[in-house]
Amino acid sequence: MKAMTLTGIRQMALREAPEPRIENDSDVLLDVAVVGVCGSDVHYYTTGRIGSQVVKYPFRVGHEFSGVVVKTGSAVTRVKAGDVVAVDPAISCGACDQCRGGRPHTCRRLRFLGCPGQAEGCLCERIVMPEQCCFPAPRGMTATRAALLEPLAIGVYAARAFTRLSGARVGILGCGPIGLSVMLAARADGAAAIYATDRIDARAAVARRAGADWAGNPDSEDAVAAVAAREPLLLDTVFECCGQQDAMDQAVEMLKPGGSLILVGIPEVDRVSFQIDLVRRRELRIQNVRRQNERVEETMELVASGRADPDFMATHRFPLARTKEAFDLVSAYGDGVIKAMIDVRGEANG
Repeated sequence: MKAMTLTGIRQMALREAPEPRIENDSDVLLDVAVVGVCGSDVHYYTTGRIGSQVVKYPFRVGHEFSGVVVKTGSAVTRVKAGDVVAVDPAISCGACDQCRGGRPHTCRRLRFLGCPGQAEGCLCERIVMPEQCCFPAPRGMTATRAALLEPLAIGVYAARAFTRLSGARVGILGCGPIGLSVMLAARADGAAAIYATDRIDARAAVARRAGADWAGNPDSEDAVAAVAAREPLLLDTVFECCGQQDAMDQAVEMLKPGGSLILVGIPEVDRVSFQIDLVRRRELRIQNVRRQNERVEETMELVASGRADPDFMATHRFPLARTKEAFDLVSAYGDGVIKAMIDVRGEANG
């Protein structure tokens, strides 16, 4: 089969790779349909690492994807040949203390697609996944929408696991796919007001269209003052979704006493800091978010019900052979891109 492989910093090549095979009775062989380009994939492409996770070339990234079932192991009952499936890219062991404690996303032996040292990614024509990671899409759901469920599930987990948003006043700092996913979940869960920021004016505009009550560019206006003018008591919860120190500082200033700062973005640096005096005096809660924790089915139901529609995030499409163009576009934030999708099967209707 063909696979797109990282070969160096900002370098990738389409190569032949071994055909994957079913080895366990719980395995599912998938034709990869659509792959979403994630910011973490781009980090590996542009820098070769995220923190301590360093790429050893050649390596295949990609983890947001949908597929079509080709064949299943003898014990598989959830899916069958021909099904379109959304895929959870986190393969947990099911036996460690984290898995037994309801935290399979922090499994001690986790294998995550496209993560160095764990598992090769999904930027290829076919892949084998365990049944536990495969979720049949409802009839009529496109492969593109099914692929968007993975980042949207992160937003659902961030919005629901650590705070109650019904009636809350919320900030979302960073309006890329993850920030917008948090916004969709917050709006669906009844947030009273949503304030958003992004350094790209076009993304702030997208946030307004997606449901933000106010959105602005912190480089061209004082976002903290703008929010405070509208919310004198400040915000209940702020989601930091871009991994930037400036945004973390602004988040702390936007929060009311007793508020919650939810860190969803992935910083490119090894250390961040907080204005501890303000954090302490306001008794703020700070919570990190690690991917999503078994929220795919919940997210699928949210989308299928019509309460959240992520389709607007899929702004650009590329065939597998042009994946490098997609990565270059996303890394440069070019042409108003929100999410670039790699159409592996070549199906125009996605």
